[in-house]
Amino acid sequence: MEISNINWMLGAACLLAGIGFGVLGYHLINAGARNAQALRQRLAERDRQLTELRDGVSEHFERLGGLADALNREVGEATTRLNVEAPRRPELGPAPAPAAEAVSAEADASADLAAPRDYADGNRGTLSEDFGLKQNDGDAPQPPRY
Repeated sequence: MEISNINWMLGAACLLAGIGFGVLGYHLINAGARNAQALRQRLAERDRQLTELRDGVSEHFERLGGLADALNREVGEATTRLNVEAPRRPELGPAPAPAAEAVSAEADASADLAAPRDYADGNRGTLSEDFGLKQNDGDAPQPPRY
């Protein structure tokens, strides 16, 4: 073969190899782009689902508020039909002063009762070390020794 033919063949082989490397590179880059597109599509779908759930929750609370209002109206109507007073919340203001007779009765009752204490009378109270122990008379039976 002539040298000029080898040069043409070498040029054609390099051209084919370059085209092959280009196609391979394009395929690899395009695969990443396809993955990115699929991820964008999944993200958009999840955002749509989240929006639907938020709308559903807000609709649920609106419906719940409406039902509570309707229940309050029905209770009000029922109390007016039955001539019953509607229940009221207790007032949390200051307590009224007790009557003088009630105060004197409480003072008499408390005078009869002694205040509880955490000790016993005398010097041998519940906190002494021998409280509740029986005196050893010496007649008590001893366990057998082996």
